[in-house]
Amino acid sequence: MLVVALLLAGVAMWWLRTRSGAVRTTTGADVTEVRAEVEVLRSLGVRPEDADLTVVQFATAFCAPCRATKARLAQLQTRHPALAAVHVDAESHLDAVRALDVRRTPTLFYLGRDGALLGRSSGAPRPDELQALVAAHAPAAGHV
Repeated sequence: MLVVALLLAGVAMWWLRTRSGAVRTTTGADVTEVRAEVEVLRSLGVRPEDADLTVVQFATAFCAPCRATKARLAQLQTRHPALAAVHVDAESHLDAVRALDVRRTPTLFYLGRDGALLGRSSGAPRPDELQALVAAHAPAAGHV
């Protein structure tokens, strides 16, 4: 019995670790659901048409990975001026948190200039995936 419990716990930890921070694209997602999510983000003042890539980060005050993610996004903005980062206090916007199914912080939403939801990640984003996403959608300074 103990061996089974340990095995299940190990599998659960492995599964959570493989998903944590991974960018999940909206390919194949329900179009109506994606539009509803974008409308919720717009209600928070997010204006994706102002940048090639807009990253919306839901964070909380005592979340260390949230602070690290905010700093990483600020660093990326210095090299990618077409990147916009919007920070949302999850505790102050509980209706949006529920509507967007934000279950942990940081949770990030990635929007293209056309307002399309490109994807989302839950947990601190993986640096290589975040860099690749930014490079693909927001050219570096001096590269148009």
